[in-house]
Amino acid sequence: MTTMIKVDNATKAFTLSYQRSLKQTVLAKARGRKTHDTFNAVDDVTFSVHEGEAVGLMGLNGSGKSTLLKLISGVMRPDSGSVLTRGRIAGLIATGTGFDNNLSGRENLYLNAAILGMSRAETDRKFDEIVDFADLGKFLDTDVAYYSSGMKARLGFSVAVNVDADIFIADEALAVGDRPFKRKCKKRMDEIVASGVTMFYVSHAPGSVRTLCNRVLIMENGRLGFDGDVEEGIHYLHYDDNGDDSGDDDELGTDI
Repeated sequence: MTTMIKVDNATKAFTLSYQRSLKQTVLAKARGRKTHDTFNAVDDVTFSVHEGEAVGLMGLNGSGKSTLLKLISGVMRPDSGSVLTRGRIAGLIATGTGFDNNLSGRENLYLNAAILGMSRAETDRKFDEIVDFADLGKFLDTDVAYYSSGMKARLGFSVAVNVDADIFIADEALAVGDRPFKRKCKKRMDEIVASGVTMFYVSHAPGSVRTLCNRVLIMENGRLGFDGDVEEGIHYLHYDDNGDDSGDDDELGTDI
């Protein structure tokens, strides 16, 4: 079985500053106070994902989910360890990523497609499908600076789901969309999984993870706390105790 993602003892650290200005920093140092601290957003994480798996990534806010996805997508590199992927990666790790507010929706469509590795000819061929999915109507040629967060989400997600990818990732992409668009996206993601594309999906909604994923990873304070069966993972998080089992109201959580 082909390994699509291999994360081996990956660690990513960030610096937390206690002062906001140079003056405050100098005064703190003069008084012998700490000016900063470091923490591992991803701490010695190891796992592999095989071709065709649909993996749900869960955990409380601040557990390291988004940082892990950024390492997998190549936006960040680990400070130690390694993160290896195979094939083309598509999807969204943050709403509005890659948009230029001085360009129109049409121009940003081509820009985002290029960032995701699509050629101009490929984008031309899929242009109508992308536009129909985004459903921006007359606003397609309006500068993105005037778009709402929901409109940006529709455009960005519409480009991402039309990329012929080997790995599809999604984090926070649907959080600002209205309910009909969320349902449309969920249906499209079901189709992506059914096609055999490897899926990495962040969600706090157990119902959505149940229907979409066949495996779950749970991050806890930067470390991998659980890797296995979806139902067991939901029970591990105690998400089955709160009665929230709705896939329709799925929100992809903002995280570190």
